[in-house]
Amino acid sequence: MTRPCPFKYFKTSREIIRLAVMMYVRFPLSLRNVEDLLHERGVDVSHEAVRFRWQRFGPMFAAEIRKRRIEGMRSSQ
Repeated sequence: MTRPCPFKYFKTSREIIRLAVMMYVRFPLSLRNVEDLLHERGVDVSHEAVRFRWQRFGPMFAAEIRKRRIEGMRSSQ
């Protein structure tokens, strides 16, 4: 049984959602700063949308990062 795509019902592309979440998590930025940076890149998104996507997709992205780190540690031994 395949898992449904978590990005299926969003109008924004998967890359934009990932960029917004990673900008908020990786750098010491506020939600409004992320909104401003994305607006400068031509993406019109509100700070509330960034917060919603961070809450929804943040754990999924964190699990992917952990998985890649573990695989990288195994391959370097």
